Amino acid sequence: MASKGRLIGVGVGPGDPELITLKALRLLRSADVVGYFVAKAKANKGQGGNAFGIIEQHLTDQQRRIPLVYPVTTEKLPAPLSYEDVISDFYDTCASQIAEQLDAGLDVAVICEGDPFFYGSYMYLHDRLAGQYDVEVVPGVCSMLGCVSVLGTPLVYRNQSLSVLSGVLPEEELKRRLHDAEAGVIMKLGRNFDKVLRVLVELGLDRRAHYVERATMENQRIVPLHEVEAMSSPYFSMIVIPGDKWRG
Repeated sequence: MASKGRLIGVGVGPGDPELITLKALRLLRSADVVGYFVAKAKANKGQGGNAFGIIEQHLTDQQRRIPLVYPVTTEKLPAPLSYEDVISDFYDTCASQIAEQLDAGLDVAVICEGDPFFYGSYMYLHDRLAGQYDVEVVPGVCSMLGCVSVLGTPLVYRNQSLSVLSGVLPEEELKRRLHDAEAGVIMKLGRNFDKVLRVLVELGLDRRAHYVERATMENQRIVPLHEVEAMSSPYFSMIVIPGDKWRG
């Protein structure tokens, strides 16, 4: 009986193909199987998604590719379905798919845009499989660092603290957490942009907040905060609130 394969969570960076690490590239090329998450709309068009686009050029014809197709993304589901239940079942199914390959003795690299453990989809497979197989996780350049690099803006100085928040949070909770924040990053904007902007204006943080779409990608955009069209804010967008400058 073949020994079990190894699960490799690979962070491939925020979008620029040159930001993948040497270790990630080495392990990616050595894997028998490459798994990648992709939205249903892109999968239906034969596309591989953002993370796959970063690394596709490095794959060989001998490597098997397994698309892990999201059943839903941001759309509302009819009752009694809930997003949490549907997506949990999806990750269960994905874990079973990957486990089949690992049980056959194949090493599987699951790629993840940014860093696997920083809002990365890979982490949900890790939680389900890490206790059963040998696992290695390769960190990647996360999206918020990609954003501050293209903005040319330091994020935190000296002893400042950083709050990383989800735009999905309720308005009052978001306001409470940002009130005492010395520096902040707000992710998962999309339909939440108007709510987030209201909070920033109320707290007076809009004056030093920056908005970036698809940082480090070819279609990157940096837009003044008050000129953003709220309903067109994509998934890969972020608001950065740098800490006050400190002259050392």
